[in-house]
Amino acid sequence: MRLRRARVEDADFLVELLTHEEVEPYLSAISVKDREGIVAAIERSEREPEAFGLFVIEVDGRPAGTMRFEGGFGPSRIARLGGLAIPPDFRGRGLGDEAACAFQRHLFEDLGFHRLEAEVYGFNERSLAHAERNGWVREGVKRKAYWRHGDWADGVVFGLLAEDL
Repeated sequence: MRLRRARVEDADFLVELLTHEEVEPYLSAISVKDREGIVAAIERSEREPEAFGLFVIEVDGRPAGTMRFEGGFGPSRIARLGGLAIPPDFRGRGLGDEAACAFQRHLFEDLGFHRLEAEVYGFNERSLAHAERNGWVREGVKRKAYWRHGDWADGVVFGLLAEDL
């Protein structure tokens, strides 16, 4: 497994992944999923590497997933993570856990963030289990905060500090 910043040549893979019928329902409704928006996010990741990052997970040189962060929120050095997506044919191998751990270390050790935050839809059992398995602390629930799939969904808020690893 290798984790690297996304490049423009990854845009088609990212569009296909983020719009996949088994992936898209679990992503933020406001996430960018079209080619133009993804290319803009890649360019921002290159231009502002300490404030924003769109990453690709590779296995044996093949793209196998993605994740992102946005950070730099004042002197508190908080990064918000999201967009962890693994295609169905790469699931069940612990790839998401391995990539998330590497990503968390990069954000804490290389970029100097103090705190990481993530929010997961309450119906996303796979992501809830992933967060807890990887040491994230459940900090609260935003009850019926998001309109998704014709119903209100909770947002479960998680936090992670370097000392939690």
